[in-house]
Amino acid sequence: MKFCSHCGSDQLRFDIPEGDNRPRYWCPACQTIHYQNPKIVVGALPVWEGRILLCKRAIHPRAGYWTLPAGFMENGETLQEGAARETWEEACATVNISDLYTVFNLPHIYQVYVFFLGELADGKFGVGDESSDAGLFLPEEIPWDELAFPTITRTLKFYLQDMKTGDFPIRVQDIAPLGTPKPKLEP
Repeated sequence: MKFCSHCGSDQLRFDIPEGDNRPRYWCPACQTIHYQNPKIVVGALPVWEGRILLCKRAIHPRAGYWTLPAGFMENGETLQEGAARETWEEACATVNISDLYTVFNLPHIYQVYVFFLGELADGKFGVGDESSDAGLFLPEEIPWDELAFPTITRTLKFYLQDMKTGDFPIRVQDIAPLGTPKPKLEP
């Protein structure tokens, strides 16, 4: 940060403000502390008649790879509203959001991913602005080597595992940077 977004001062400091416990950008001119917090990525695992809706990304990062519909949460919306909006934006599909399913902490990139189970309202879908393709996949058709992110792979693997029992518990995991050992997917 070079300027205070509150008063415009170019005298920003990065140290521990009085009364705080960690370094932050703050403005000595107006005393505004500029908090930097993790971004929340919210999405859905939409299903229709045993098939899972996936979108092929048309944007970076990971353009050309498949993903569940998801994206950054917007101000003024709930997690569920964000998941439904992202499904509409990426796959032109209306989804009935149900239970919270997976939560992934990615502290190394300052993000938290939240996925909900969902059912397509009418089975209809298309290709949104951020997608180059969309499709419904049976479990055996999932393009595992072409999935965009570890959060997507883990959510899908949990779902296929949980389909066998019909029990879909909430899963919470940390995802470490590439090159660190991966945790087991079993509960």
